[in-house]
Amino acid sequence: MSDKYLGIDIGGTNVKMGIVDATSGKINNFYSHDTESWRESGNFAKRLAEAIAVCFSENQGVEKCGIGIPGLISRDRETILEVTAIPSLNNLALKSYLSRKFPDKVFFLENDANAAALGEYYFGSEKLPDDYMFVTLGTGVGGAAIIDKLVFKGGGGNAMEPGHIPSRNGKVLERNIGKNDLIEMALKFRASYTGTTVLPNDDSMSTTGLVAAATEGDELALKIFDEMGSILGDGIVSMIRLLDITTILIGGGLSASYDFILPATKRQLDYWLTEYYLDKYVIKKATLGNDAGLLGAASLCF
Repeated sequence: MSDKYLGIDIGGTNVKMGIVDATSGKINNFYSHDTESWRESGNFAKRLAEAIAVCFSENQGVEKCGIGIPGLISRDRETILEVTAIPSLNNLALKSYLSRKFPDKVFFLENDANAAALGEYYFGSEKLPDDYMFVTLGTGVGGAAIIDKLVFKGGGGNAMEPGHIPSRNGKVLERNIGKNDLIEMALKFRASYTGTTVLPNDDSMSTTGLVAAATEGDELALKIFDEMGSILGDGIVSMIRLLDITTILIGGGLSASYDFILPATKRQLDYWLTEYYLDKYVIKKATLGNDAGLLGAASLCF
């Protein structure tokens, strides 16, 4: 049995593929293709299968493939139910489709945040307990819970969508602190700010600029991240109280702001949680970075 697996991370911008060594976590034969051209081809699944065929032909010993999907999937992990970024995949029995094309291979499907969370257990640089939560900060806010080293699916198969829990300002969480929404918040703060700041007061505002300004100690940037951390903290409190899990990983593209949001996040946890949790909770930054999705997809094969 090969200890190498094909991992595929399907994203709204790119589809990443690579052969992952299960022992070392090293990624070989890395390949990335822009999602849009496959989507516009009118047959995304066929383009995906063609790329998979190339990977298998170039890596003869690989027998298993894990795929991370940016959306909702059936509880039996056979069918894609809803992927906003790639509508043509909706209601497609992707696992059966690929199994027919590659009858000698084994495929595994999972939500991308769930896969990334599992990847942190097997490939992350820090040892994790068997139970933990993973929150991804990016265009939206995603999440996963790993319980007894297994993905927590919930009743219908799509549990842990923290971005859609009620939050402040009459909005769900990700409409407060998702990437575009964070910029909107920053512009509101900037418009009323009278102090000195390097942040622009126009559409050139960016999350990269916010992180850079905060790194230099910009008071307004730090204030914006304090608000973001506070809003996130309230959401994490709800997740902790519902699942009784006290290790929380923060990942995703906006996790670059981790050091700046952490104080406010912890402030909310310390305010809302009881002593039972205060003695135990741990918040960590995820360690796999941009490789989390691909490594997580490969870990589905274990």
